[in-house]
Amino acid sequence: MNIVLVVFDSLRKDCLSAYGEPPWGAVATPCFDQFARESIVFTQFYPESLPTLPARRALYTGQRVFPYPDGNYRLKGDFIGAPGWGPIPEDHDTLAELLHESGYRTALVSDVYHMFKPSKNFARGFNQWTFLRGQEMDPARSGPRLSQAELDQWMPRELQTPERVAFVQQCIINMHGREKEADYFAPQVFTEAANWLDQNHDAERFFLCVECFDPHEPWLAPPHYRRMYAQPSDGAQQVTSLYRDITSKESQLISGAQANYSAVVTLCDRWFGHFMESLRVHGRLDDTLVVVMADHGHSIGDRGYVGKRGYPSSPEVFETPLMMRFPGGEHGGALYSGLTQHTDVSASILEAAGAQPKSRLHGESFLAAAVENRLSPRQHATIGWGSTPTVVTEQWWWNGKVDGTGVLLYDRAASDPFAHNVAQNHPEVARELFELAKADAGGGFPEWLVHLAREEADAPGCSDLAARR
Repeated sequence: MNIVLVVFDSLRKDCLSAYGEPPWGAVATPCFDQFARESIVFTQFYPESLPTLPARRALYTGQRVFPYPDGNYRLKGDFIGAPGWGPIPEDHDTLAELLHESGYRTALVSDVYHMFKPSKNFARGFNQWTFLRGQEMDPARSGPRLSQAELDQWMPRELQTPERVAFVQQCIINMHGREKEADYFAPQVFTEAANWLDQNHDAERFFLCVECFDPHEPWLAPPHYRRMYAQPSDGAQQVTSLYRDITSKESQLISGAQANYSAVVTLCDRWFGHFMESLRVHGRLDDTLVVVMADHGHSIGDRGYVGKRGYPSSPEVFETPLMMRFPGGEHGGALYSGLTQHTDVSASILEAAGAQPKSRLHGESFLAAAVENRLSPRQHATIGWGSTPTVVTEQWWWNGKVDGTGVLLYDRAASDPFAHNVAQNHPEVARELFELAKADAGGGFPEWLVHLAREEADAPGCSDLAARR
């Protein structure tokens, strides 16, 4: 069996019709819809750690990253990111390494530039890896610089801080000369993945990992995609994320961001469909397992916030899509509601390939449970993000600091689950879920992470004492 793993960055689950639609209205995803009809669709799928690089460390190894015992990184050539924002540890085998040793031809096609910064090693184990340059702050080009008038086309003047201007400058500089749809990032990624299929038709068994940074911001799509979701405007494009709370006066900015995000999702959909057609033409749909997932989502006006964050955590960021198409479309159209995490994908891929891990994984294969619609091996999911983990069960959503303070507890069965923090009403539940996070961290947290928690501001409406002993 061949295996294809497709990972999108910042793809909201509710922007795929198989899961519903976002608050601002439906997004056109006909190719994803067709894929869902041929796949098992997982409805409770969560990361192990966030954001981008910690998520991939967990996915690529099947090992837990939280609570980051080695994760307080200060590495040259990169910013100081969230805890765990670093390379894959040398003693962690990667999927690519294990599958290569089992006789697979392995390849990575990616435009996620964080994976290729100095000191990073996410290409380990791949026979071929292709890095497509130019996303976000990747220093792919150094000029020409944008004039003030050009900057004003891409960001409203009132939002132009030095940091945001630097971000937009590099993003648009990197886009110079890209005039047709095929020049955009998602088309490049899936075209290169399809080219790899052409070049490696002789492979007896292959593992192809396709990493698409879209629909991560900046939300840049050809104009005809934007017109699907918004009327043409002479005003500035809202292509960046604010990473802050928003006011009622900024509703026009938010609607513009939502339209541009939707446009990029539809762009991803079209070119994912191109790649799937390439698999069909090569006769690979009958002998290939195709896994489609995301690392996380993105808040775009949800509960008055734009961005992504670990505290307070929210479903539009933490609940992620996962669809698994078996060879021949077997089991297509099924839904699986068991709790699963990124590391479980790693374990399931190894099982499907008949490859044995060399050490015990955090992840557990869900293949049999999903196919037979049995209970998940997991009764809860602990998701790490810095010093404020989240624990999810069938009924509860807990989020708080590793020192036991600043607790948020939500009843997932409520009509509006995230409207009210119920930690004070259920202190025993809050303590129990905190203990689960602690147990998943190996029984305790690194002192530097506890210190970080103590410096973290409390989320509005949190309960200070709910998880304390």
